[in-house]
Amino acid sequence: MKYLLASTLAVVIAAASAAANAQTSADTDTPKQQCAIGYVTGIGGTAQSVREYLATPDRDRYRYLADHPMQCQISDEGRASGCVGMTSLRRERVSVYDDIDSTTMAVVARVELDQGTYPVIIVVSKKDVTCEE
Repeated sequence: MKYLLASTLAVVIAAASAAANAQTSADTDTPKQQCAIGYVTGIGGTAQSVREYLATPDRDRYRYLADHPMQCQISDEGRASGCVGMTSLRRERVSVYDDIDSTTMAVVARVELDQGTYPVIIVVSKKDVTCEE
């Protein structure tokens, strides 16, 4: 009888431990947003432009940035859409929008355009984002 009780208790503990380990690994597999507001110092732009920029050899990145400035269409309500290109950010305060992949994230930043400064959703490297304390 004692053997049956002990073995049942051992099975229950093992099952609970396995469930806890599965939950912990599931939590670490999915990246989570670290902060809502942060600061970016680096390069940002549309997803396509960022992919092309990162694929460009280091020696040609400055030219790529100069040849592809951020351009957007501005609606009558003052909303930017249809953006293309890249921009350089220096300690720009941003709202963290979403994780794109393991190295990039989407943020809302105020970007200087030909028509003025507007909030735009851009992609930046996660290493360039510092969370606000």
